[in-house]
Amino acid sequence: MKAPLFVRPLADAERATLRQGLRSPDAFTLRRCQILLHSDQGQRPSRIAAALGCGVQTVRDALHAFAAEGLNCLSAKPKTPKTVRTVWPKQRDDDLRALLHQSPRVFGKPTSLWTLPLAAQVCYAKGWTPRLLKGESIRLVLKRLGVGWKRAKHWLVSPDPEYARKKKCATG
Repeated sequence: MKAPLFVRPLADAERATLRQGLRSPDAFTLRRCQILLHSDQGQRPSRIAAALGCGVQTVRDALHAFAAEGLNCLSAKPKTPKTVRTVWPKQRDDDLRALLHQSPRVFGKPTSLWTLPLAAQVCYAKGWTPRLLKGESIRLVLKRLGVGWKRAKHWLVSPDPEYARKKKCATG
């Protein structure tokens, strides 16, 4: 059986800081100070948890954090990741726009209409993304580019130099 977990012996300055933390408006800091002071009095994690109305693992986490960080453990850490990786490389924006101006049949697909998952498959096959993206990721890239997916006829331009003249004749 493992020995019970206790906080290391506290210095007088640390103990004073923890007592001062009991008046903190931040609930996280208050709870950590309570846990550490109870442990300093020799109480086991299960008893501290019962007295404070929290989980035993919360008490253990606080004790481990204090052992690793000291008094720096009294402030909550951000929940966001330290680095955010984009799934779509920005240098490929123009390539995606150019890709959607072509027919999917050029890439060996059995349809002449682009779908978001189909565009994601072609981008992955061309090596533009490290993994196969979802259609929603492609839609968000297009939204960032100012391209509305539902109304493609407003942003698609034909490679035919006579397109504008032909279109005008067809409607007029």
